[in-house]
Amino acid sequence: MKKSYVLALMLVVIAAILFWQTGNATSEYANFEKAATSGDKVQLVGTYVKDKPTIYDPLTDPNYFSFFLEDLSGAEREVVLLMGKPQDFEMSESIVLTGRMQDERFIASDIQMKCPSKYKDDEAMIKSLTES
Repeated sequence: MKKSYVLALMLVVIAAILFWQTGNATSEYANFEKAATSGDKVQLVGTYVKDKPTIYDPLTDPNYFSFFLEDLSGAEREVVLLMGKPQDFEMSESIVLTGRMQDERFIASDIQMKCPSKYKDDEAMIKSLTES
């Protein structure tokens, strides 16, 4: 068998394995109830509850940040993020956390924030001009 055929076959096998692993990595977002019953690490999406207490004291523990989150089903729970408070946290539109429930709190090891677009006002102005 030619070397080029063997190489092409190996590339196809590697591509198939990578495609299969990527397909298994995708999952839907959980809510607090699903996270509590699962016991496994999940991704949770929600919004920051601004009128509840937030705890972050970098002098005492720079890797402890506590806040309240409302999930997509409307449930509110305390979240403990095991890292520092992200910059512009209060401005985020939505938050995606990775972690697991522990008692009544969600212990998060990773956070991704969707912040408001700096172009949102420009988009609204352009939309209003095109509608006129």
